[in-house]
Amino acid sequence: MLQAKAVLKLAQDNLDYYDKVLKISRDRFDAGDIAQIDLDRLELQRLQYESDLQGALVNLRTTKINLLALLDDRRPVDSFDVDGAYEFSDQLLALEDYRKRALDARPDLRAAVLSVQQAQTSYKLAEANGSTDPTLSAWYTHNASDNNPLATNTLGVGVSIPLRVFDRNQGEKLRTKIDITRNEKLRQGVETQVYSDVDSAYALVNSNIILLKPYKSKYLDQAVRVRDTIFFSYQHGGTSLLDFLNAESDYRTVQLSYVNLVGTYLTSAAQLNQAVGREVIP
Repeated sequence: MLQAKAVLKLAQDNLDYYDKVLKISRDRFDAGDIAQIDLDRLELQRLQYESDLQGALVNLRTTKINLLALLDDRRPVDSFDVDGAYEFSDQLLALEDYRKRALDARPDLRAAVLSVQQAQTSYKLAEANGSTDPTLSAWYTHNASDNNPLATNTLGVGVSIPLRVFDRNQGEKLRTKIDITRNEKLRQGVETQVYSDVDSAYALVNSNIILLKPYKSKYLDQAVRVRDTIFFSYQHGGTSLLDFLNAESDYRTVQLSYVNLVGTYLTSAAQLNQAVGREVIP
């Protein structure tokens, strides 16, 4: 929605600017400074900007409808809006920092680690259930016996150690031991997937930042300067109408490319946040 609103604002600004151009051109035509054919071509070009504006309006409304459906929200479309900064940040940490954060934050990796710990606990339990424990006993009597009539008080201690000919828990021990190896391999697989997700998302964010930097530092201002310079020159008869229309088209293309590229950056930033498991790019 933020991208659709940015495109709509750009389309409206372009149409407003072009209407000013048309007003000046009509004044020049009334003064006999330009021919009828030039004025007709300028007015026909306005159709492109009107089409851009209507397309942006429809796209914004469609985006609202889709977002309301995802939120299961039944409110009217016209009463729903989303607000926020539509800009990019060129502050990006090193890849290794995002990798470390992902190892700490990814819930699927945490679950895999817990599965390994559970398998190790199950193996220890199987070992305990299969072990042989000695039995200690003690007894005391206060009766003389026929064998020893003087033994009125007798104290005895005994130790019993069972002999296990066959360990019936042997299969459970082996099963739990194999389960440790299996869960460890699964954990390694999840960790590899975490690295892959973070690396891919990081590369995409970094690529978008590299493309956006020259737009913000150079190309946007250049497009405005070229358009205004060519228009001024056209007003005073220094350039042709075709040159002005080309400059206007180039300006529109550069501005729209920047808006769409910011949207691509924000999408890739969200993918990096998801790959890490928490917000690292606001």
